[in-house]
Amino acid sequence: MPQSNAANPLVQFFPLVLIFIIFYFLLIRPQKQKEKEHQKMLAGIDKNDEVVTSSGIHGTVVSVKEKTLILRIDENVKMEIEKSNIAYIKKP
Repeated sequence: MPQSNAANPLVQFFPLVLIFIIFYFLLIRPQKQKEKEHQKMLAGIDKNDEVVTSSGIHGTVVSVKEKTLILRIDENVKMEIEKSNIAYIKKP
């Protein structure tokens, strides 16, 4: 009787599928949830909110536009930035 050393193809791909599942739950899914929370935070930005940009600039929102907002960073100093550059809103 000749012995067959060929394993079932499903058994060979099982470790690869297992690795993908682990990556999904440890890396991909949490990143998507974090992105959803960030988008929700950006949608909730209002006038007079104190925010911090991703570059570390602290400021107060003067006006909110569709894709940008104007920050007051000091007396008579305002700058327009993209909403996506807001890292977080300071809590009072």
